[in-house]
Amino acid sequence: MAVLEGRRPDRMPVSFWHHFDAHQWFGPPAVEAHLDLLAAYDLDFLKVMNDNGYPGPGPIRTVKDLDALTVLNGDEPEFARQLELIEALAGQLSGRVLMATTIFNAWATLRHLVKTTKQHPSPPRLKGTEEQPDRLLTEFLAEDRQAVARAVEVVGESLARFAARCLEAGADGIFLSVRDDWVDTEANGPGSYDQIVRGSDLRILEAAAGGRFNLLHVCGCAVNFDAFAQYPVQAINWADRSAGPSIAEVTDRVKPAVCGGVDNLELLPNGTPEQCADQVRDAVAQAGSRPLLIGPGCTFDPRRVPPQNLQAVCQAARTT
Repeated sequence: MAVLEGRRPDRMPVSFWHHFDAHQWFGPPAVEAHLDLLAAYDLDFLKVMNDNGYPGPGPIRTVKDLDALTVLNGDEPEFARQLELIEALAGQLSGRVLMATTIFNAWATLRHLVKTTKQHPSPPRLKGTEEQPDRLLTEFLAEDRQAVARAVEVVGESLARFAARCLEAGADGIFLSVRDDWVDTEANGPGSYDQIVRGSDLRILEAAAGGRFNLLHVCGCAVNFDAFAQYPVQAINWADRSAGPSIAEVTDRVKPAVCGGVDNLELLPNGTPEQCADQVRDAVAQAGSRPLLIGPGCTFDPRRVPPQNLQAVCQAARTT
């Protein structure tokens, strides 16, 4: 709470997160998986993972299929599984740590709905070739831009209702994941994110405004980082190491608390404990007089990351 209020804490809070196996996405196994991660490293805040999906219609393969999307109540089965997880975790934690539950924004949700193949969640690519959902959504925009904009608005309103229910279930806030480099492409046209997506981001955050621990996760390589830095949240998280900008570059112009400093893609899986500790100390030095939350730029792959590296991150955060 000291960091969120801009005060220097006794030590820098630290946390990290990864996707769990499919059998741990909801129910008692999900509760146990979250609590085990929290206890194993004595983490200072909890990002509640959300791989339960969006209660959308059948496969979306054409722009006309978007018409089937309607505004939801926010408590449909897929949503309900996450709400039950939040409620159970809140009961177990009794306020001992702040807890923010993951919500993927309307564009990321729409992108998921048009995927033709389902894959186990993993750390996202920062750069690379255009993927199938991106190609399909670009075709939709070229065919009927208004239909896509309406779909984003409908999904955004549904997610806003879900966000409000997450707070009612016991979450301290939401962890809203946004990404504009999927949208602001040459094919889609400049300013597409502003025109189509940003309003739905802000609508979701408006619904979660009662939360005391709302984080914005800027995924990928941000096209307009400064626009995201103005969002009404308590903290902002991004891949400062692998995508930029660096913490030092933005501390004087970012209003929310900074959450980051650790490279989840290369250093955590491939570095040594000493290198991981050094990176935490460097992040603190970059932040200068501003306190920060130590965390990764995004999820990490638990199959590749040695526990010793995670322990080193925690130890450095608590002694720097």
